Amino acid sequence: MAGGNMNLTKKSIISLAIAAAVSAPLTVWATNGMNLEAYGPIAGGMGGASFAYDNGTAAVMNNPATLGMMAQGSRLDVAVGSLGPDISSSMSGMPDADSSATAFYMPAVGWVKKSGALAYGVGVFAQGGMGTEYDPDSFLAAGSNKTVRSEVGVGRFLIPLSYSVSDKFNIAGSLDYVWASMDLKMALTGAQFGDMLDAGYGGTQEYGAASGSMVDSMMGMVGTALDATGPVNWARFDFSNGSPFLGEAFGSGFAGKLGFTYKMGSRWTVGAIYHSKTSLGDMTTSNASVSMNVNMDDGILAGGAPVGTYSPVSIPVSGKIRVKDFQWPETYGIGAAFQATDKIMIAADIKRIGWANVMKNFEMSFVADSTQDNPLAAGFAGQTLDAILYQDWKDQTVIALGASFQTTEQLVLRVGYNGSSNPVPDKYLNPLFPATIENNFTFGGGYEINEVSSFNASMTYAPEVSATNGQDVTVRHSQINWQVMYSHLF
Repeated sequence: MAGGNMNLTKKSIISLAIAAAVSAPLTVWATNGMNLEAYGPIAGGMGGASFAYDNGTAAVMNNPATLGMMAQGSRLDVAVGSLGPDISSSMSGMPDADSSATAFYMPAVGWVKKSGALAYGVGVFAQGGMGTEYDPDSFLAAGSNKTVRSEVGVGRFLIPLSYSVSDKFNIAGSLDYVWASMDLKMALTGAQFGDMLDAGYGGTQEYGAASGSMVDSMMGMVGTALDATGPVNWARFDFSNGSPFLGEAFGSGFAGKLGFTYKMGSRWTVGAIYHSKTSLGDMTTSNASVSMNVNMDDGILAGGAPVGTYSPVSIPVSGKIRVKDFQWPETYGIGAAFQATDKIMIAADIKRIGWANVMKNFEMSFVADSTQDNPLAAGFAGQTLDAILYQDWKDQTVIALGASFQTTEQLVLRVGYNGSSNPVPDKYLNPLFPATIENNFTFGGGYEINEVSSFNASMTYAPEVSATNGQDVTVRHSQINWQVMYSHLF
């Protein structure tokens, strides 16, 4: 009876840990494009290298085949990480805008059981994301006097299965349920919005495109209701719920992973992975608005005929928005681990992330509600606005190097480096989405508390990078991140 109660308690702990991770915030700021530089503090101390050695249940995010290296029995990992971005944007003649989004916390939990040649389990991990928050009086608010912010978060619920073909060869895969959410409060100057219009309306569409019946209706008022010399002062897209758990717009779908490890002699192990591109539905919300501040004729504002003088007026249009075809890219890579001595291990991975296939454009489709609260917005009821912001990200090669040093029977120390190219072209860099970090220096360690309990931790320092976009906005970005994890064997 006591054994049954103990099994029930273990199952309850696992269920509670997974439920807590699923319900906790999974919005993070990433360092390999939108990916984290490392998943789990064991790999976190080793520069993210993880494809060819046992790094705990974080293998479900790295190479699930390394689960075949664990000892017989069950392992429960409960972790939390913090990401600390330091981001500022500047433009000539304007005060610098510092992002107030400086600390984000993310949980993770994984449980895996090794039984004979099979290892299986479940896990919940944050995949990655990006975002910032700027004050209402910053130049990025474009005169709207409202907060400018973005949050993109992606999480995964994973079911891995690993099979040990022999004592040297492991193969594995995982089925991943993936969810993505987004908050956005984005402002455009009148000039930026005008650039997005087609040539018939005087736009060049150098940085994006805007079309639809809302655009046609608004441009049809230029020269009568709107000042022809400067019809639009600013425009905004707003959908945000302020929740620390999920953003206002939400979508979900599936993806998968494959991997293997092969032990070559007594010292070398190699591993390789393939992570599929996601198949996510569009992120949607019915609680969105598009606002325009326009220079409207004073006579029309007063309910009469045009008089040729103009005053600025804001027109908020409520409606539904769809973020179209936001996907996470495929990734493939290979790695090796070398047991140099009984106490020293060296690991190295190289991987390719296919951003170009999923980050060519950022597309939103807005449909105005059929009934509008603001009388000035009534003419836009039921109309549409399609907006595209060009991204043109490049594929990214990431190199991860790490070493571990078993200093005592209980204590292991780790050090590493993670380097990658910046996938974001300078021209299209958006201060709301500065996924520009290139170099990460990591260190960490692990301590075996007893035969069944251990603790691991890591820290990452990403030095400042700077990039200037085609509109002369310079974005500076650095990070200090950490992860801690408690592990229990049973």
